[in-house]
Amino acid sequence: MSPNIPFNKPFIVGRELYYISQAVIEGHLSGDGKFSKLCQNWLETRLNTPKALLTHSCTAALEIAAILCDIKPGDEIIMPSFTFVSTANAFVLRGGVPVFVDIRSDTLNLDENLVSRAITSRTKVIVPVHYAGVPCDMGKLSKIASENGLLIVEDAAQGLLSQYKGKSLGTIGHLGCLSFHETKNIISGEGGAILINDEKLIERAEIIREKGTNREKFFRGDVDKYTWVDIGSSYLPSELIGAFLFAQLENSEKITLARTRSFQLYHELLKPLASTGKIRIPPIDDFPTSNGHIFYIITSSLDERTRLLDHLRKSGINGVFHYVPLHSSPAGQKFGRPNGSLRVTEEISERLIRLPLFYEITSEMIESVVKEIESFYN
Repeated sequence: MSPNIPFNKPFIVGRELYYISQAVIEGHLSGDGKFSKLCQNWLETRLNTPKALLTHSCTAALEIAAILCDIKPGDEIIMPSFTFVSTANAFVLRGGVPVFVDIRSDTLNLDENLVSRAITSRTKVIVPVHYAGVPCDMGKLSKIASENGLLIVEDAAQGLLSQYKGKSLGTIGHLGCLSFHETKNIISGEGGAILINDEKLIERAEIIREKGTNREKFFRGDVDKYTWVDIGSSYLPSELIGAFLFAQLENSEKITLARTRSFQLYHELLKPLASTGKIRIPPIDDFPTSNGHIFYIITSSLDERTRLLDHLRKSGINGVFHYVPLHSSPAGQKFGRPNGSLRVTEEISERLIRLPLFYEITSEMIESVVKEIESFYN
């Protein structure tokens, strides 16, 4: 039976289709047209970052970041294993070695207390991943990076409009990477952005993103013709992506409010079950500035998770598990290495279930999901 409550559902919230038609009528469908620039200006202003550049994915943003960090073969990059493959792959493509560190059991983020012991003479970058839009401890991580001369690249794929101590996620490290994939809060189907918070990196970022040319300087009138000056690739999204995305950004507060309300409703309804110890739910009271991106539950075992997911599917509800830890994957074992025990990562990855959560989910849908979870345990 196909699920009647999907895990995710793409949506239109404003003038997406109108802006797409405007882009077509105005005759500019390749990258960096009017709407792309509007998106970049919005990100720079709203997030308070010196430069934002749209990319065709968060993967592309991470790849640009790896080049900007000047990763050479053998350079080590500290990151969690509990993340999407792009976090590691972007650095592996430059010859970097991911060094996987365990996560905290409360936030499911990189455990800042384990980072220092993973640093070696080859360490170059720390990559905190803000899981579910909940901020990593950027204060401690920034201090560690500063004391050891390391760069920080924030994987804020899930973190748009979440904050750490008043600063937007993605704007605290030297570089930040965002995603607008259709599973995220603010969407454009595919799409991403790189935030350049260190102004010394802006000019090179523009060059890398434009296939290694100084085309951006040409358009500004800084040079009379553009040419190939560095490595790079075609990282620009089409103007159709920018048009759709700008309509979403215009409604970002409305979207985020809907997500956080759905998150809070899940939390309220599942709190009684969590209080009995049958499941774990996110510690909402400790993290009031997150964006409601993911609502998860943690079961007591892999077997229990398997049975609960099966129960939900039979009820027409599409819950899903999340990452298979990178350190246990074939490529993770080939290209990276763990530092110390990754016990929390391994346990969480086997027990976590992501519940349906999207802009148009209704309270009735959420109540149905919770009812089936209660039915399973009772």
